Amino acid sequence: MKIVVCIKQVPESNNVKFDPVTHNLMRGGMSGRINPFDKNAIEAALRLRDAVGGEVALLSMGPDSTAEILRDGLAMGADSAYLLSSRAFAGADTLSTGYVLAQAVRQIGNVDLTLLGRQAVDADTGQVGPIMAVNLNQPQATYATQLTANGNQLTVVRDLDSLTQTVELTLPAVVTVRAEANTPRYETPLHIQQSFEKQVTIWRDTDLALDPAKLGQTGSPTVVRKVYAPEAKTRAQQPLASEPAAAVDQLLVIMQQHGLI
Repeated sequence: MKIVVCIKQVPESNNVKFDPVTHNLMRGGMSGRINPFDKNAIEAALRLRDAVGGEVALLSMGPDSTAEILRDGLAMGADSAYLLSSRAFAGADTLSTGYVLAQAVRQIGNVDLTLLGRQAVDADTGQVGPIMAVNLNQPQATYATQLTANGNQLTVVRDLDSLTQTVELTLPAVVTVRAEANTPRYETPLHIQQSFEKQVTIWRDTDLALDPAKLGQTGSPTVVRKVYAPEAKTRAQQPLASEPAAAVDQLLVIMQQHGLI
């Protein structure tokens, strides 16, 4: 089985900077780490590879410094890595990002399964996986906690908070993985050393079959109008009666006054 895991570099801390004109996150020179949910996707891929055989490749889009997190993923046990790095990709929203990643999966070729973390902690949209599935014209499953492969069939257990759902997909497919799926393995000193012997392929926009109209800010219909810290507000508190029955009656009146019941 050939598995591609899409990973993203997210800020190491909350001390981030935004472009004053575009309001986009400035990633150049940013100290970053692997998006935590993406580590669960890597772990899921490695367990599938160990169970049925095959290979695991990592895929990321970002500045050249993103190669550092690819090395971290290789140290977990992935076999190879691809970095999509070009000024043409700058300012991409989830739609443009999903398109470029999907085209890269096509270029890698013969990919049976594409895995992603359920969402990135810097944006929390959870949109890139489904967008990739649409671009690749493949079945998809989100919020996976269990993955079992049998030939060209993949059984996925989805945790939807209020219920659990089991679905079967015909490969190739795209799946996003929840943190509850597993505990990512640690990088051992030996695997860290071996990671520098593994290949990281860097592709620019000219290396892929891409429509320029779908790249970067040009291909991003999402526009950030404003970036600001929410204003802290204090609200007046209204104490309730100390006797439980009276407190309930008082609370019901307040809720009725606010149209809550």
